Amino acid sequence: MAWFMTQLQHVPPQLITVHAPVENTESCCVPSAEGAACCTTPDAFNLVLSAVDAEKLANIFKALGNPVRLQIVELLSRYAGQVCVCDIEDQFNLSQPTISHHLKVLRQAQIIDGEQQGLWVHYFVRMETLDTLRSIVDAIYGRAART
Repeated sequence: MAWFMTQLQHVPPQLITVHAPVENTESCCVPSAEGAACCTTPDAFNLVLSAVDAEKLANIFKALGNPVRLQIVELLSRYAGQVCVCDIEDQFNLSQPTISHHLKVLRQAQIIDGEQQGLWVHYFVRMETLDTLRSIVDAIYGRAART
């Protein structure tokens, strides 16, 4: 996890909006004077992450949820330039179509991208996507650490 966090150092603030945590001073479901429990939430209690943003982030996390894909991203993150698909294939005991499938999933999630150079495609990590992941993880961690 440490290597991943080091890759996510520069977070452009325009990629994700995170609101300040809600300070809830009253506990929920405390019985009222009449004995009935009430479950009212403060007006500021709302979703910070839109359904569209949540779907995009879930797809990114889903793509990274496979060990081979996570290893591919880690491999690519170590090279500032680009890595040839043939070098990626050499790192795994998997067939070429399987590696191509993993690369396709990572590209669809916009975690990596590739450039055709002659006969081979060279892949690289899309830092803006990793920056977005870092923003949301930092925001969640920051709110959780304060509670």
